[in-house]
Amino acid sequence: MGRAVAQTRPAADGRRPFAARLHRRTGRGAALSVQAVARRYAKALADVVLERNEAREVQADLTGWAALLAAHADLVGVFRNPVLAYEQKRKVLNALVARTRVRPTTANFLQVLLRNHRLTDLAVINEAFARALDERAGVVSARVTTARPVAHQAQENLRARLTLLTGRNVRLEFAVDEALIGGIVTRIGSTLYDGSVRTRLQQIKQQMAGG
Repeated sequence: MGRAVAQTRPAADGRRPFAARLHRRTGRGAALSVQAVARRYAKALADVVLERNEAREVQADLTGWAALLAAHADLVGVFRNPVLAYEQKRKVLNALVARTRVRPTTANFLQVLLRNHRLTDLAVINEAFARALDERAGVVSARVTTARPVAHQAQENLRARLTLLTGRNVRLEFAVDEALIGGIVTRIGSTLYDGSVRTRLQQIKQQMAGG
C-alpha cells in the first residue's frame, strides 16, 4: 500500500506547513513565463528538501513523475481539462501518488502544483529544481556538442579545464552534431564557447567577403 499524502497541519516543531511555506516563497503575482515560474517553484522546493535532508530522494520522485506524464498524454489531458472539477483531479492525483509510493514531501509538492494549475509543467520545474540543487552544491552544468563522440579521457580532460575556468565542479552533458564538422561547442549557462570548425569556416567566409 502506498504512502498517504501528508496533511498540511502545523508541524510539531512549530515549522510552517510545507504548502504554506512554498506558497509564501513562490507567491502569486502577475503572469510569468513557464521558465520563470519553474525557477520560483524549484528554489522554494530546494530550500525545503535541503532543510529536511531529502533532496535526492525527492528529485528521483519528481523525475519519475515527469516521465510518467510524458508517457501518458491522456493523463496530462485530465489535469489540463478546465471542465473537470478540481476535486476529481485531486482524486486522480492521490490514486497515482499511492501507486508510485513517493515521499510525503513530493506528494505535497504535487498537490501544490495541481492546486496552482502547474502540474503539467512538472518536467520544466524538475529541470529547474535540478539546477537549483546544483547551485546549492556548487556544481555547474556544461552542455558540450561535438561532431563525433568524445572518448572518456578527453571528457575528463575537458572537465578539468572547465573546472579551472569556472572555479566550480562541472557536470558535463554531451551531444553529437555532425554539422559542426569538427571542434567543440560548450554552453555553460548563458555563455557559449564556440570552437567548431563550422563557425571558423563561417568567420573565414565573412572575412573574405568583407575583404
